[in-house]
Amino acid sequence: MENLLIKSNKKIQQTDLKFQRFLLKKINFNNRLIAIKGARGTGKTTLLLQYAKLRLPKDGSVLYVAMDDMFFYEHNLFELAELFVQNNGKHLLLDEVHKYPNWSREIKLIYDDLPELNVIFTSSSILNIFKAESDLSRRTVSYILPELSLREFIELESGIKLPAYSLNNILENHAEITLGINKNIKPIYEFNKYLKFGQYPYFIDGLDEYYQKILATIHLILEIDLKAIEDLDYNHITKLKKLLYTIATSVPFIPNISKLSEKIKISRPFMIKALDLLEKAQLLKQVNKSNKGISHLSKPDKLYLNNTNLIYALANRNAETGNLRETFFLNQVLVKHQVKLPKSGDFEVDNKYIFEVGGKNKTREQIKNLNNAYLIKDDIEQGINNIIPLWLFGFLY
Repeated sequence: MENLLIKSNKKIQQTDLKFQRFLLKKINFNNRLIAIKGARGTGKTTLLLQYAKLRLPKDGSVLYVAMDDMFFYEHNLFELAELFVQNNGKHLLLDEVHKYPNWSREIKLIYDDLPELNVIFTSSSILNIFKAESDLSRRTVSYILPELSLREFIELESGIKLPAYSLNNILENHAEITLGINKNIKPIYEFNKYLKFGQYPYFIDGLDEYYQKILATIHLILEIDLKAIEDLDYNHITKLKKLLYTIATSVPFIPNISKLSEKIKISRPFMIKALDLLEKAQLLKQVNKSNKGISHLSKPDKLYLNNTNLIYALANRNAETGNLRETFFLNQVLVKHQVKLPKSGDFEVDNKYIFEVGGKNKTREQIKNLNNAYLIKDDIEQGINNIIPLWLFGFLY
């Protein structure tokens, strides 16, 4: 264990604190067992290490360990936790638990048998901690770390720190808010960059290989993360990749499950399951009509890739403008709100607000007789009344 402590201390000391994800300030670290879920590339490991460096003592009572460490070739997790507690361990940080067999059973034992130990673990967003081999639902407080917001991208790229705003604040005070933001940045310029390469921190290392890194991330999610949780063979993985490409090259995709199944050459039941898995992996979003119940056994009414960077990567940068606009709005709003498809307009949020998304010449025609309805326009720096700039929804978190 001494070697693990040395590696842990080194990693924590080397962690940069200059940029911090919004979730770091939202987590209640007083809980004994915390799960941080998210797709690859969202910054879960960095968040874990930043928490250790910012908030935890430097007295040997903190241990960060990657769950694919060679230590586990000869030892199990509970054995490590027990030994750590005997040596005054108080905070155990476990990175990527889905890479460790029997993770849920041993974490349950740690929680029940070692009450003096606080545990935080990260995992793939695919992992269902509540339906794992040992039910952790009564013990775990769970958080999701999404991709970078437009606001976070601007801060990470340029160092300009701007506040986040609630949805209600944006709807009621967008003209005043945009005036303040426009004094600091050129929002349309930043927004157009963000759509292409702003949602994963890979851009820090340059843009030449940005899409290659996204494609590599997709492959790892499907071939390693997904395979660790679902018993899928190579043939299934190949068909999931084809499914993602089909959605990426379509304009907001209204799926015909039978035809889609035939095109991808998989059964209808597996297609429904595949869409659910890809959504949990934060690769796509399924959206249903507002009058439709939630069920993973029914087909979605509309499919979107999870974010605009995925569209550019999978569609060879040949992205359709309307698809980009709607995908951006959905991606940013879904982090904190419920989104469905209304009878009129593009999106219904929290069963209350209707949004129509379009370019600067878009009219109110589709929402003119609706209450709580807003026109969201691309390519404008500032709005008026119920007309709001699309880019401003990148400041929700």
